Amino acid sequence: MLITFSNTLRNLPAAVIIPLAASKSLEPALNKIAQATGQPAALLRQDFKADQGEVHTLYMQQQRYFLLGLGAHPSFAEVLRAFRSFSHKHRQKMACSIGVSLLHDNLSGDASLWAEAATNGLLLGAYAIGRFKNQPPHQVHPLAQADARVDIIADENLEAQCLAAADKGRQMAETQMRIFDLVNAPSNKKNPESLAQWALDSGKTYGYAVQVMDKPAIETTGLHALLAVNRGSEYPPAFIVMEYTPRETNGKPLKKVGLVGKGVTFDTGGLSIKPSANMHYMKSDMGGAAAVFGTMEIAAKLQLPIHLIGIVPATDNSVDARSLKPSDVIDSYSGKTIEVIDTDAEGRLILADGLAYMARNFSPDIMIDLATLTGSTVRTFGYHAAGLFSNNDDLASSLFESGERSGERMWRLPIWEVYKDDIKSDVADVRNYSGKPMAGAIGAAKFLEAFIEGHTAWAHLDIAGVAFNDSEFASQKSATAYGVRLLTDFLSRLD
Repeated sequence: MLITFSNTLRNLPAAVIIPLAASKSLEPALNKIAQATGQPAALLRQDFKADQGEVHTLYMQQQRYFLLGLGAHPSFAEVLRAFRSFSHKHRQKMACSIGVSLLHDNLSGDASLWAEAATNGLLLGAYAIGRFKNQPPHQVHPLAQADARVDIIADENLEAQCLAAADKGRQMAETQMRIFDLVNAPSNKKNPESLAQWALDSGKTYGYAVQVMDKPAIETTGLHALLAVNRGSEYPPAFIVMEYTPRETNGKPLKKVGLVGKGVTFDTGGLSIKPSANMHYMKSDMGGAAAVFGTMEIAAKLQLPIHLIGIVPATDNSVDARSLKPSDVIDSYSGKTIEVIDTDAEGRLILADGLAYMARNFSPDIMIDLATLTGSTVRTFGYHAAGLFSNNDDLASSLFESGERSGERMWRLPIWEVYKDDIKSDVADVRNYSGKPMAGAIGAAKFLEAFIEGHTAWAHLDIAGVAFNDSEFASQKSATAYGVRLLTDFLSRLD
């Protein structure tokens, strides 16, 4: 897709979107628009209030002008959401060339930020979820066509920053849609080997290193917890290690950040089997892995000044005669033994190996894991925020702020020492579940903390309620790519 820039409404595409906030500047902005398009200003002010998602269409000769409401004091995420919704709902009215006008002095703040949000939202609205349908949709979204173009219209002195920001929005959307495809895919189309192949292909395309351990290598390395979860599966596990450094460092020392993502391609619960009602959604249990994949790809595409390592332990959690049983005691890469109380608490087992491997082999300055880990987090926050756990206040604060900026929000919960009793075992070093119907997300975080090798800047994000969600873009729950934008913002701001 081509992104261009203009500083005038003349000679523009047949469709132009004008985003407007419901602020004090709305009336003068509408007066300017009325004058430029020959519309009666009084009627325009009466009919359009700039409520979030409100759309009002104006016609002038051979052009359509879409006034797009953003509500009062719109955030980046709200602007993005408004553009995505518009793109999704109004695809029949759109052409493959569309303009976004920021000329009307209505949006406060950095115009380049709105250019990024607009471009990202427009492209995400073009996503087609029916990847496995034999009959594709009758009409391909105009912005998904090869000759698609978005024209950013703003003051002339903003050209360089608006074009750069819009291009970032485009690159982000392209990776996010690849993540949508990955998470939305059913488990018979997605196994540990295909996750590994995704990473290998991405690394080859965008220039970062990828190493994949197969089952023999995993056995030799001693990733025993991953092997234990995999015992009931027809597919062998994979342990995926990715590493990115920028092409140019200018001799400046780089922060080293390690990301670990849960890669359970389907979770039956094992012998502690889940109820059938929503088990089909467990194809999304690799949402943490997807966030790590997407962040690795974006970091390489944007050449972020960071040394980034990503680890994804991948398996499914199935039922078989060889499956892990409640009461089993298993080994782990760290050397700690684990009593398995509940085989549906498998994600923390494979993350234990991933975290310990990361800490021992890469010694990152910062270590973050992401996982669709517990229903407890969903019961606490619903589908609006992730659970944040950290042993470092500065890291927790930085992640929270990135969440607020990106719209991928989170809220911090404690990991006080008193919760260590939840993972105390009589027969092993730790147990994987307290067995109590309370503080489940905290107990899971406390378990993971036992495997970080004493790392002093670690954060755990429980993204169970936000990685796969209801939306207007699909009739059932679908992927959100939660974590990609959040982590990109966080990494971009590290000193």
